[in-house]
Amino acid sequence: MVKVALISGSLRQGSISTKIAKSVGELFPEGYEAQLVEIGNLPIYNEDIDTESNTPAEYAAFRKTIKESDAVLFVTPEYNRSITGALKNALDVASRPYGQSAWDGKPAGVISQSFGNLSGFGANHHLRQILVVLNMPTVQQPEVYLANSHQLFDENDKMNESTTEFLQSFVNTFVDLINRYQR
Repeated sequence: MVKVALISGSLRQGSISTKIAKSVGELFPEGYEAQLVEIGNLPIYNEDIDTESNTPAEYAAFRKTIKESDAVLFVTPEYNRSITGALKNALDVASRPYGQSAWDGKPAGVISQSFGNLSGFGANHHLRQILVVLNMPTVQQPEVYLANSHQLFDENDKMNESTTEFLQSFVNTFVDLINRYQR
């Protein structure tokens, strides 16, 4: 079973990013397990509390989950033309201790969304810059920027058909990338 960690950059109850992540998780083929990973419980990264003898339990559990995953799909809203503080914190937590990054070599996919027409373009590209440093091969095409994201779901939280079709093409490309990097 190929494990894909779904990480939503939003902590808000009813989050559009989380709805998108869950919907995309259902598009993976048989043999893939996509599971939402919690990031809201992670204390702000602080090297003073992350020592060999005293690592916060939340850090250790999160790092273990990422290490046990074969790939990671990030879905993020845009805050001030960048990613959320919660997502940046999660990236920092699992990249430490230095030289032991849980992210290293894991294939990644990036989806950004916003209620406006810019569709999280800034967040998408800032996240991609970070993923380069974390040594995560990332789906290049198709790029996924979802504008007017509050209009993508019906009253039953079902994603509209045209967006689902587009995201299926993205998932197919992501699966190809994952298969190239299977260890």
